[in-house]
Amino acid sequence: MSHYSESQLNEWEAFAQQLVLASRELLHSRQSWSAEFKPDRTLVTELDREIEQQLSALILQRYPKHGVLGEEFGSQQLEAEWLWVLDPIDGTASFMAGMPVYGSLIALLHEGVPVLGVIDQPATNETWLGLHSRPTCHLRGSSSQICHTRRCDDLATAFVSVSSPDFFAADELPVWQGFQQRSGWRVYGGACRSYGLLASGRIDLSLDAGLKLYDFAAMRPIIEGAGGVITDWEGRPITLDSGSRVLAAGDAARHQEALALIQQLST
Repeated sequence: MSHYSESQLNEWEAFAQQLVLASRELLHSRQSWSAEFKPDRTLVTELDREIEQQLSALILQRYPKHGVLGEEFGSQQLEAEWLWVLDPIDGTASFMAGMPVYGSLIALLHEGVPVLGVIDQPATNETWLGLHSRPTCHLRGSSSQICHTRRCDDLATAFVSVSSPDFFAADELPVWQGFQQRSGWRVYGGACRSYGLLASGRIDLSLDAGLKLYDFAAMRPIIEGAGGVITDWEGRPITLDSGSRVLAAGDAARHQEALALIQQLST
């Protein structure tokens, strides 16, 4: 991966924080909104679309040669060297239900590799920020602290997060059932918050399927900057070309153990 100067990293961090503020302003300014089901049966609100439009406009105004890929409006300049990937409201159903686990996801990819990642959770006033070659920061209100994943000695004692088993295809369900039987405990419905909590050492493994790039591109800098590992189910690093299945772990040994279990259960 390329080397980036301190001034470049500082610029990305400052601009990412501007995007977070713009997203929060829209979320806080609206007390009501319309919603509908998309063709894939996921939910979308007016706010999803408004946030993505606003963030895309800010990005292209600042960096006209960069590309943008968002959940609601697809891509602009997808082949650009620098690509911003946006999920305006990750966990839209939770947002609509009033469950405070939803958030905005922002990633910057350089030549297909995520180098900046943001999980912003306005309901709890928390942000996780990951930058290439820097430790991940967890910001809560005016305080900021460095994140560290935790050691886990055995899959049998691990806390495993899953956004929703509903997202698993029929041929992926044996993997999920195997983790149900062999892990210590499962937590559900955490959306992007689960990955922030993994970076903060509260969860040991995150296993998900049925995702799109905008659901997990931001997670790579955050998890890696906290000392963890995140790949697809085949053990490949997260890039622009990653598929729909993600495995993250705070402990590298547990990641290897989980990968081996996935391979065993997939045969």
